[in-house]
Amino acid sequence: MTQTAPTAGGAGTPGTRRRWEWLPRIRPFRSWTLRSRVVLVVVAMLAVLGTVIGAISVFALQTYLLNRLDTQLTSAVDRGQHAADLVYGPSPSGPEVTRIVNTPGQPVGTFGVVRSGDMLIYPVILAKRPSAAAPNEPVSPQNVPVPTADLLSLPADGKPRTVNLGPALGDYRVAAAELINGDSVIIGLPLSEVNATVTQLTFVIVLVTLAGLIFAFLIASFVVRLAMRPLARVAGTAQEVAELPLDHGEVALSVRVPEKDTDPHTEVGTVGAALNRMLGHIGSALTARQASEKKVRQFVADASHELRTPLASIRGYAELTRRSPHDLPEDVTHSIGRIESEATRMTSLVEDLLLLARLDEGRDLEHDPVDLSILLVDAISDAHAAGPDHRWTLDLPDTPVEVTGDEARLHQVIMNLLANARVHTPAGTHVTVSLAVDEGADRARVSVTDDGPGIPAEFQSTLFERFTRADSSRARTTGSTGLGLAIVQAVVEAHGGEVDVSSVPGETTFTVSLPLEHRGAADADVVVADEVAAADDAASVSVSPPLH
Repeated sequence: MTQTAPTAGGAGTPGTRRRWEWLPRIRPFRSWTLRSRVVLVVVAMLAVLGTVIGAISVFALQTYLLNRLDTQLTSAVDRGQHAADLVYGPSPSGPEVTRIVNTPGQPVGTFGVVRSGDMLIYPVILAKRPSAAAPNEPVSPQNVPVPTADLLSLPADGKPRTVNLGPALGDYRVAAAELINGDSVIIGLPLSEVNATVTQLTFVIVLVTLAGLIFAFLIASFVVRLAMRPLARVAGTAQEVAELPLDHGEVALSVRVPEKDTDPHTEVGTVGAALNRMLGHIGSALTARQASEKKVRQFVADASHELRTPLASIRGYAELTRRSPHDLPEDVTHSIGRIESEATRMTSLVEDLLLLARLDEGRDLEHDPVDLSILLVDAISDAHAAGPDHRWTLDLPDTPVEVTGDEARLHQVIMNLLANARVHTPAGTHVTVSLAVDEGADRARVSVTDDGPGIPAEFQSTLFERFTRADSSRARTTGSTGLGLAIVQAVVEAHGGEVDVSSVPGETTFTVSLPLEHRGAADADVVVADEVAAADDAASVSVSPPLH
């Protein structure tokens, strides 16, 4: 016998797959809010409880009414048997069935028939009294057609049973009793009143249950919403803390869960108290971190400041020794030149560290109008002189663009970006500097784009951190401290702007966004002529042969 191996991954048989296909349909329930789930569970429990109580009530009433009807039927059978024995005695049964049904004490709707062998003799039913009939006037039973199969097979043991007597009569509770002559009499009472009472009760229970569920849904929604308010306040506190800038600067973490929501005797209060303790711990840690960073920044600033003087002395003595009229050995001259070069490089590093430390301390910058058009013209002219083996292009708008800030620091930002493009790209790279105005955001945007090899994706997220280098992808032709882009970000953020980078092989773009300068109408009239002249000069420089 060949046995089929199970499929890889335990897929199982088609029947197994069909059996678990309903699982994905219930997964959205997990994404419901806690309030919705609580309300749903409460309403579902009440629905189940109402259904169980209703079913038990209907079953109990039906049993009670059926027992009472069976008691009445037993009495009716006894009366019918006694009447039949008086009518027939030991003689064969005849057509006097109406006397059996019409015997005193039988209720309206009583069904009667005499069964003789395989025959039913004149089935009759005691009809209702007509409204025009006199109270003492007897009511004649009516002959009715009935199915014979169930009645012929009914045991003559006097036990009540339910039999359907056709569309005209419906369900009846019937019982058979044996007569003296060997035949049997069958008496039945209608179940219509019992069924009507049970149906009406079922209808009432369904209506009351539905109304109760709707009312319970409204009450549960209100109560649960009221009970969830403390949890919503706790979540609001957590959300407020999540939106605080905790990654830098001095943080005053004063947000706390209200005291009324920190009762340890409740579940929400336990969460609120735990959140407050956590916020207190985080606040202490942030305070300690800020104090430590402040000490480090102070140390860097003090060390940088103190190193400037000895470095200046080293450079001065090295330059003095190198320029002295005495003839020095070639190796000594080379060593002194290297000392002077490294002292110059270390001085630049110290100046950068000192600038970053001052920016970290939040020292104020100059807040003067700065014409970015003129600043970019000067910066790209310097970049062309420093990197003649690169192709430089300047793209300026027709009108001057002004921002408020420190002109020297903004010039340093542009020069650092241009130096970054010059140093870390091969000769012949095309570098484009463009200036645009975003009227919707009310910002000026300076972009420096090169078609060099690009920056690896793993370095882009940390590119503006201090001492970060991406030398593995860009050619390093000169020494780099890894502080140039960190200074760019610090200066730009100090001006209320942003800087970002996007890079793919063949296109790397650094974008600086700065708030525009807003002048009054009078000031605009005074400087409009100068701005037009500056724009003309910038346009002439941007198309001059040395820059492209």
